[in-house]
Amino acid sequence: MLIYMRMAEKEDLNRIMTIIDEAKVLLKKDGNPQWQNGTPNREMLAEDINLKRAYCLVANKEIAGVAVLLTSPDPNYAEIAGAWANNKEQYATIHRIAISSKFRGQHLSQFMMSNLISRGLMLGIHNFRIDTHAVNKRMQGLIKGLGFEYRGIVQVDQTENGARNAYELNL
Repeated sequence: MLIYMRMAEKEDLNRIMTIIDEAKVLLKKDGNPQWQNGTPNREMLAEDINLKRAYCLVANKEIAGVAVLLTSPDPNYAEIAGAWANNKEQYATIHRIAISSKFRGQHLSQFMMSNLISRGLMLGIHNFRIDTHAVNKRMQGLIKGLGFEYRGIVQVDQTENGARNAYELNL
């Protein structure tokens, strides 16, 4: 199976949204309130595509996953109940990671994360951050397995479910 990453394009948006919607269903089934408030939505992903920060994972010529690599400061990470290990260098944030239900269980999320980290390194970034809900054990397993370390709690919004476990990887 040929697997690679590429920049997302406008024509990919419908397929990306299908994958995001499948992920929302899985999160809800897991009892996770993350992504249950209407985001990420079509407008957010369209902006990610326009700003050239959305990536597609392609497997056998089919979009199998999506993720965003944000290389500008994330306002949600300005305050943390805890501490970042590296507050001096530029960091990249990984967001909106989802794998198509058709491709789940094939460890493609590890491949996608590795490629996002490699992309950041090619841009000269050695500090990576990510957050997830405390009940999102799937994502926690993935990011801990890649060497990300827990740093504390960030707020992605001011709702009851806006608290997220924050992780950091320094290379």
